[in-house]
Amino acid sequence: MLIDGTASAGPESGLLTEAQSLLPDVVALRRRIHRLPEVGTYLPRTQRAVVEALDGLGLTVTLGRKLSSVVAVLDSGRPGRTLLLRADMDALPQQENTGLDYASEVPGVMHACGHDAHAAMLVGAARLLSARRDRLAGRVVLMFQPAEETAGGALPMIEEGLLTLADGTAVDAAFALHINARNETCTVHVRPGTQYAAADLVRITVRGRSGHAAGPHRVLDPVPVACEIVQALQTMITRTVGIFEPAVLTITTIRAGRAFNIIPETAELTGTYRTLSEATRRKVREGIARVAEGVAAAHGMTVDLELPEGYPPVQNDPAFTALVRRAAGSALGPSHVHDLPHPTMGGEDFSYVLQRVPGAMVFLGACPPGSVPGTVPDNHSDCVLYDERALAAGVALHCAVAEDFLSGGGIEGEEEASECGATIGAAGTEDRG
Repeated sequence: MLIDGTASAGPESGLLTEAQSLLPDVVALRRRIHRLPEVGTYLPRTQRAVVEALDGLGLTVTLGRKLSSVVAVLDSGRPGRTLLLRADMDALPQQENTGLDYASEVPGVMHACGHDAHAAMLVGAARLLSARRDRLAGRVVLMFQPAEETAGGALPMIEEGLLTLADGTAVDAAFALHINARNETCTVHVRPGTQYAAADLVRITVRGRSGHAAGPHRVLDPVPVACEIVQALQTMITRTVGIFEPAVLTITTIRAGRAFNIIPETAELTGTYRTLSEATRRKVREGIARVAEGVAAAHGMTVDLELPEGYPPVQNDPAFTALVRRAAGSALGPSHVHDLPHPTMGGEDFSYVLQRVPGAMVFLGACPPGSVPGTVPDNHSDCVLYDERALAAGVALHCAVAEDFLSGGGIEGEEEASECGATIGAAGTEDRG
């Protein structure tokens, strides 16, 4: 079997062959979801497409009560562990400009982060695992999640009982993958420890006093103060946060006023900050408040601060990551497995799952054919394209991880790391919004 022109190797290469036989159906489902993208917690069309695609596989399917989630349980009928496999399903609120013949038919909404591919790959894995059920001992929980890009669908699903089956059985470990257009197609990029940053929000409202634009000395103009806060926040990051505990703070919107000759009463800033540790997270939060309040006070003004916490960091379990390396190398060939050299500052709400059970998340490369990895539009671009051949690799990877874990590999120690045969190489990163 070939992946992108390279012979696959390893005892599980037959798994990839079976996954590739499913590729036409997986691609068709991905394109169906891509044409009709949905945003947020309510994804009725996407939910229906997933449920219909799972029909006939002998799974126990449960739909979410508060959101359009799908949880499907594959029970082998034999005692053993329970592994969760996760795919997100929601799109982004942006206009598609790819020119694809299956481009979004919904104005202002697009699958720009590959969640359509994630859902399709997990359905493909459900079909392949169902066909190989006699090889399994234990259960596989298939998590199809809304609202990763917005409100965070993982936590509500956990609250609705995702991690405990109807008979009281608890999920033992969890795995997810994220497609990435900038990495070489069909390559897998893994990292133990921190993979994604904490993703927190910033909203600062500077309160001044409105008046005529011709007499700024008689009012309190919040606009230049807001601009000064933006600059001061960047200085705060570079001068208070150590370079080996990185932090990123980006102000993305500035809103103030409606008329050219009226100084507004308020100016609002919004943005995000990303950190890799709780200590740095606290330091940055405190620094934002200190700088914003101090700059405003220096000009006789006040600020209203909103600093809601977003997703916590994604922490990959080292032993489970070693299992994933080994499974990926076995299914796809060792040359297709690379270490991720550093975390990405994007955020991911799979972190809520990994706070509760050990597991890992990896990146799956899907650089478009004929393109140079690292040079193409990235996830969240309105022009992002993915190589659909990578979907077979994703299906095979889900199944390889499941079969390895249910056969006893994974969360008992880190000694497996030396056996995985991974090739160390440069890897790109994916950034969630």
